[in-house]
Amino acid sequence: MSRIGKKPIPVPAGVSVAVNDKTRTLTVEGPKGKLDYAWHETVDVAMDEDGKNVVCSVADESDRVLRAMWGTTRSRIANNVVGVKDGYTIKLQIIGVGWNAKPAGKNILLNIGYCHPVELTPPAGVEFAVERDMVTITGPDKHAVGQFAANIRSKRPPEPYNGKGIKYLDEIIIRKQGKVFGA
Repeated sequence: MSRIGKKPIPVPAGVSVAVNDKTRTLTVEGPKGKLDYAWHETVDVAMDEDGKNVVCSVADESDRVLRAMWGTTRSRIANNVVGVKDGYTIKLQIIGVGWNAKPAGKNILLNIGYCHPVELTPPAGVEFAVERDMVTITGPDKHAVGQFAANIRSKRPPEPYNGKGIKYLDEIIIRKQGKVFGA
């Protein structure tokens, strides 16, 4: 039995959840936005009698694949509920002499040591703010926020010798000693 999947998902005040069994979609609306999620066909999703909890279940609890999909579906729905209520935030730090980021309309423009600036477009519903060497990415969809942050970081991942690069704010980079010359 899935320990994660069997937990009901509480629906907080100010958030509305609509379950459509025909199309196997769940729509979550809240103050931060609206998210849709289409779940796997082996999982059953329903609202309880009170309408205050979302419950996930599967037909055969002994099947490993079904248990995995059960827990994944429950987690994705819970992430959507938290996202439309509170939202998700990831902070990135740009470390390097003369390296910076600035908004260019709806896109972000990174000057990170290449001969040309790197321009990235955020996905729908994801916003960013730039303050000196910090980039703050916010949005209701946990996956979209994390993927956009990973795309920015992938343009110049932190390197261990000089410490330059784009890193998550809470990421720890273990520094290495360079070559030692002389005796």
